[in-house]
Amino acid sequence: MPAVDARVSVESVGNLERRMTFRLPTERFEDQVGSRLRDIARTARIKGFRPGKVPAKVIEQRYGEQVRGEILDGLLREGFDEAVRDNALRLAGSPRIERSEDAGDKELAYVATFEVVPDFGEIDVSRLSITRHTAEVAEADIDRMIENLRMQRRSWTAVTRPAQAEDAVDVETWSQVGDERLPAEGAERGVTVIGTGGMYPEIENALVGMAKGDEKTVEVTFPADWRVPQLAGKTAQVHVKIEQVSEQVLPEVDAAFIRSFGVKSGELDQFRSDIRANLERELKGALMNRLRRQVGENLASAYAEVEMPPKLVENEARAMLQQAVEQARRQGQQAEVPDNAHEGFMDAARKRVLVGLVVGEVARRNELRLDPKRLNETLRLIASTYEEPDQVVELYRNDPQLMSGLQNRVMEEQVIDWIAERAQHTEQAMSFQEAIGS
Repeated sequence: MPAVDARVSVESVGNLERRMTFRLPTERFEDQVGSRLRDIARTARIKGFRPGKVPAKVIEQRYGEQVRGEILDGLLREGFDEAVRDNALRLAGSPRIERSEDAGDKELAYVATFEVVPDFGEIDVSRLSITRHTAEVAEADIDRMIENLRMQRRSWTAVTRPAQAEDAVDVETWSQVGDERLPAEGAERGVTVIGTGGMYPEIENALVGMAKGDEKTVEVTFPADWRVPQLAGKTAQVHVKIEQVSEQVLPEVDAAFIRSFGVKSGELDQFRSDIRANLERELKGALMNRLRRQVGENLASAYAEVEMPPKLVENEARAMLQQAVEQARRQGQQAEVPDNAHEGFMDAARKRVLVGLVVGEVARRNELRLDPKRLNETLRLIASTYEEPDQVVELYRNDPQLMSGLQNRVMEEQVIDWIAERAQHTEQAMSFQEAIGS
C-alpha cells in the first residue's frame, strides 16, 4: 500500500469508465509535510536570518504551499499507480483527479476518473492481409531533384518576344460583367508564370503569344464557387494587357551552386550522394506511412465492433479539430468554430484511437520493447537534416517531452513492422515518385 496508508476503492461507472477514490489520513500527510519543512529549515538561506535559524513560521509561509502540493501530488500518483497494478487496470488516456467533498474529519479524499482499454479478445495478426510497398531511389530521381533545386534558384530576364510556356508575365487585368466594372477604376496588377495555374486557365492560356504592350479581351465564364463573389457563376469580359515578358534562367550545376547547398567540396559526386541520402530518408518515411495506413485500415476493420472509450475518442476529435483550425489559420483562413465542430472528426478519431489501442495491446501481449538501436538510428536520421546534428541530438536527450514523443513514434513503427511481418502480405514495387505521392 502507499506510504501514507491510503485507502483506495475502485468502481465501474460505465462499460469502460472507472472511478477510483483515495482517502489519505490527514495526520500522516501533515507529518510528511512537517518533516520536509524541517529539512528545508536546516539549509534555507533567507535574508535576515542565519542558516539553520529561520523560524518555523517563516519556513511555513515561504515553502508550505509548495511542499504540500509536491507531497500530495506524489502520494496521489503513488496510490493511483499501485491501485492500477493491484486491480490489473489498463488505462486508456490520462486520469482526471479532483478533490472529493466526501471526506471525514481526519482525512483527505480525492477521486480519479479514467477510462480503460476495451477487451479485444484474441488478436491474431496472421489473419490480416497487408500489401507492403517497396521502392528505390533511381538516378533519374536524383536528376529530377537537381532540376527542382535549379528551379528554386532561377532568375528572370526580360525579353521582347511573345510569351510562351514557363515565362513570367507581368499583366494588368480588369473585368466587365454587364454594367459593372471590376475594379471600378484602374486595373489589377500581378505576375504569373504561364503553366503554373496562377491565373484562371482561360486567362492564362490567352497570354501565350502576347508580347509587351499587347492587349486582349477574353470572355470567361467563372464557376459558381469562384473566390470573387462578383464573378462567381457569371460570364465576364476580361481585359488583359502585358507589361513585361521574362524568361527563366537556370543556374549551372557548378561548384558554386553545389557549395550553396552545404557541400563544402563543391564536387558533383558528393552532391548527388547527399541528395540520394535525403531522398532515401524521405522514401523510408513515405513507405512507413503507407504501411501504417495499411495496418491501421486492417485493424480498424477487424475490430470495428469493439466499443471505444468515449471520452478518449472525443478528446482525440477535439485535438484533430484544433490541428485543422491551426492549419487553416496558418494559411490565412479565419472562421468561427461552432462548439460541436469536433463531431465532424468523431469517426476519424474513433479509428485513430482504435488502432492506437490495438497496437498497444499487441506490444503488451507480445512483450515487445523499444529497440534502443532503432531509437538512436531514428534520432540520428532526424538530426542529419539540420546543420548542427549533434546539437539536435543533445536537444532531444535533454528534453523529456521531445524524447518521449520520439520513443512513442519509434515504438509504434516497431509494432507496425512486427504486425506486417506476421500478417499475410504481398509486396508491390513502385517508383519513388509513386511512393511519395501520397
